[in-house]
Parts: sequence; structure tokens; C-alpha cells
Amino acid sequence: MIGNTIGLAALALGWRRSIWTWPAQFLSGVILVGAYASAHLSGGVGKQLLVIGVALWGWRLWQRGRRQAQDGSIAVRFATWRERGILLGGTALGTLAVGGLFVAVPDLSWNPWPDAYIFVGTLAAMVAQARGLVEFWFAWLLVDIVGVPLAFSSGLAFSGLVYVIYLALVLWGMRDWWLRSRANAPALEGAAA
Repeated sequence: MIGNTIGLAALALGWRRSIWTWPAQFLSGVILVGAYASAHLSGGVGKQLLVIGVALWGWRLWQRGRRQAQDGSIAVRFATWRERGILLGGTALGTLAVGGLFVAVPDLSWNPWPDAYIFVGTLAAMVAQARGLVEFWFAWLLVDIVGVPLAFSSGLAFSGLVYVIYLALVLWGMRDWWLRSRANAPALEGAAA
């Protein structure tokens, strides 16, 4: 419960474009590694180790980005079509690879394909967030669409509730970053103000 609650705080901090989202994600990951390890869920441990690694990388990127911005905030933008293609292709290939691993080693997951989808989708969302891409919210939305019913059908009511709250935060955060990216978009030359 503590790890998931800190994870919720991390998402809320990400919505606010606070650099503290990354230490919160790191701490959540550390706590959840312990929780998954004690429950002998090695797939969950692996996912949280990746979360910890990406949190450290994202923190570094946002520290550099904050120093470069004049007002100390993190700039957000929509991905280029090339970046979207890389995210989508990487997510699809990653899901196939991780799902195949989970099928080959059943001890890693009791529900291989949805777990692989959530595992890789989480990684894709965090990478997009680290780069300040609005699409990170869409990635979280797609993870939640599978995560909410999977958690409830697996008897993990607290995790399901956390995913429902994530879903609400994702929708609000998506709207906020979308509007911010549009406000920061350069005007076309010669366009009326």
C-alpha cells in the first residue's frame, strides 16, 4: 500500500511537472521491490528494478532540462512522428519479447500477456515522461485500460483502486500537458496573434 501510494504521489508530481516525481518513483520502486520479493513475484521485482533505473535517468534529464529553462520548469511537447513510431514499435516488440519470456518461464508471471503489456507499457510511459512528451499520458491511459480490470479480476482490490485513481490523474494530467504544449508551440510565421 505504501509503495502504491507513493507511486500515486509520483504521478501527481509528474502532472505538476515537479522534478520530485522522479525521487518519488524511485522510492516507490524500492518499496515495491521489497513487497514483490516477499511475495515471490519475480516479474514484479523485475518491473520495479526497471522503474528504479528509468526514475534515475528521468531525474537526470529533468535536472538538465530545468537548468536550461528560463523559469526553472520542465518544457513539455508532443512527440515527433518518428518518436511516436519508435515508442509504438518498441512497445509492440517489447511486449512480444517480454510476453514470450513470461510464457517460457511461468514462474515470472501468472498472466503472461497482460503482465507483459503492463510491464512494457509502464516502461514506455516513463521513458516518454522523462523526455517531456505529452504522449506519456496516452501510454499510461493504455496501461490503465488493461491494469484496472486485471487487478480487480485477480482479487487485488487495492491495486485496482490505485489504477482507478491513476486513471483519473492521467486524464487530468493529459489535459494539462496538452494545453501547456499548445501554449508553448511556436506560432506560424505571419500568423495573426
